[in-house]
Amino acid sequence: MPHHHLFTSESVAEGHPDKVADQISDSILDEVLRQDKKARVDAETLIMQGTVIVTGQVTTTAYVNVKQVVRDVLKDIGFNNAKDGLDWETCGVLTSIEEQSPDIARGVNKPIEEIGAGDQGLVFGYATTETPQLMPLPITLAHGIVRRLADVRHQGIVPHLRPDGKSQVTVEYDDGKPQRVDAVVVAAQHNEKVKEEEVRTDVIEKVVKQVIPRGLLDSQTKFIVNGTGRFVIGGTLADSGLTGRKIIVDTYGGVASHGGGCFSGKDPTKVDRSGSYMARYIAKNIVAAKLAQKCQVQIAYAIGVVKPVSFMVDTFGTGKASDEKITEAASKVFDMRPGIIIRDLDLLRPIYRKTACYGHFGREDPDFTWEKTDRADALRKKLA
Repeated sequence: MPHHHLFTSESVAEGHPDKVADQISDSILDEVLRQDKKARVDAETLIMQGTVIVTGQVTTTAYVNVKQVVRDVLKDIGFNNAKDGLDWETCGVLTSIEEQSPDIARGVNKPIEEIGAGDQGLVFGYATTETPQLMPLPITLAHGIVRRLADVRHQGIVPHLRPDGKSQVTVEYDDGKPQRVDAVVVAAQHNEKVKEEEVRTDVIEKVVKQVIPRGLLDSQTKFIVNGTGRFVIGGTLADSGLTGRKIIVDTYGGVASHGGGCFSGKDPTKVDRSGSYMARYIAKNIVAAKLAQKCQVQIAYAIGVVKPVSFMVDTFGTGKASDEKITEAASKVFDMRPGIIIRDLDLLRPIYRKTACYGHFGREDPDFTWEKTDRADALRKKLA
């Protein structure tokens, strides 16, 4: 990247239709895993005005009341008004779910050490020293803003807000280091009775300035709140929602590469999810070990095959050793077989709904085991 540049990342609120779809898909996965840890789940959700459609492939001994799961998620988010396009009590819920293909099952229904990847695919992980969470600053701030939007709405601090919303943060960098926030864009759905200027003031003072450190804001920082001046029509009245349509929001805000597969609704035999978690785990431990200031990891898999077909570490010239040596050390410290990832990161737990909003990475939550840096010492020793 150039010595001086701007970089922008976005996040979307829990009430954005695509994120609602992700949360429903992951809530179904959670409910299945509570009852059956051997289940195979690939749940997809489509949301349109007044209707939720759940489809996919699920093989399990569990019984899940899918319609109740959908309504519980909508209620938690705050969809209690048909004017938002969905009301948790009255919306239609349709289901069309089949069993997993037996051709796929041949590769994954095996002892843990022999579980093959549930599909072919390539995944990426990333870490950087620019925040304490070892995440890029733009996406970290963007997530913080939409989380704060939800908090002030649920707590009644800004009662005129509705569930839908987006944020976008532009950070100015010099020599790869963040210097200031150049622009903040927020779309905050609101009821029709509030004045536009009140929405703007509340969002800037009670949301943005509570999230972005004061030292990153200055007199030149631009604030754009509801760029058209009004955001009353939102939710599924303004847009449909679909599982897996916000994959860059889910990861690193566009700073790092993405393999293309989404995470939500998929059990961890799907390496789109578990492989991405392992790639982040590896990258974060490399940076935490101070072997590099930033690091990107790629892992590639073939369906039904136990070991990855490729593994690469790229430190973008910041490594304390060559990328080849760090790659070799990491391959000895981390076992990237799908079954071992599931075991080591303890992924057969009903933890996934909370991953579905505000990003899968950079979260200070003990359930997010891929955020641990417990193998940094082992990496350093391998390179000593």
